[in-house]
Formats: sequence, C-alpha cells, structure tokens
Amino acid sequence: MNTYIAPRPSVFDRIGAVLAGVRDWLDERGKGAWIAAMILAFVACWPLGLAILGYMIWSKRMFSCRHRHHSARSYRHGFSAPTGNSAFDAYREETLKRLEDEHREFLDFLQKLREAKDKAEFDQFMQNRNEPREPQA
Repeated sequence: MNTYIAPRPSVFDRIGAVLAGVRDWLDERGKGAWIAAMILAFVACWPLGLAILGYMIWSKRMFSCRHRHHSARSYRHGFSAPTGNSAFDAYREETLKRLEDEHREFLDFLQKLREAKDKAEFDQFMQNRNEPREPQA
C-alpha cells in the first residue's frame, strides 16, 4: 500500500501564512487599521514600524483608499449580484462571457505566436548548424 505523506510545512511557510492572515485581517478593516498597526509597531519596536511603513508604501496600501487582491473570477462575482433590471443583468452576463472568451482566444493566439517564433528560431539554428563552415585563417 503506497501512501503519500505530504511534507511538513517549513517554518517560513508557517510564518508566511500567519503574515498573510494578518495582512488580510488588516485589509478588511481598511487603511486606518494599517496606520494603527504601524504606529503601535513604531512604539513597540521602531524597525518593525519602519518595515510596516515600507510595506505599506511598496504595496500601495498607503495611497489607495481600498486595497484588495481579487482573482478575476471573484472580481466578476462581486458585480454579478442581480441589479433588479433583468435586461441589464442579461446584457452584463453576455458581455462578460464574450470578454472572457475573447481573452481566452487572445491567450491562445499569443501561445501559438510564441510557438511559431520558437519553431522559426529552432529551424534557423538547425539550418546554420548544418551549413559547412569555412576554415578560419
């Protein structure tokens, strides 16, 4: 019987998970919570406060009114609640589906373009490799 035992998460993975949870908790409460956390961190240990300030500036939490990371799917579902206007809801759903299809087709096109470029470069390489070289003087 083969049983797969998942590797135990490292200390860094666990610390990262805790920090991500703290970040998400602060994001839910808004910019004021971030500022309060930064001030408390400055009072407790100034390097920690400085690190939080740097993170807030780097991640643009300092200057945006609301900062949330959403996947495309959760972003879409945030706007998919019915508005009460069935014609608009149907139009919106149709438009979003069309845009998703166009996006998928565009990504497929880009992939085919990359593959064609790679093939052309490889063919050129093989042609240059098979050509006889002139002796250098």
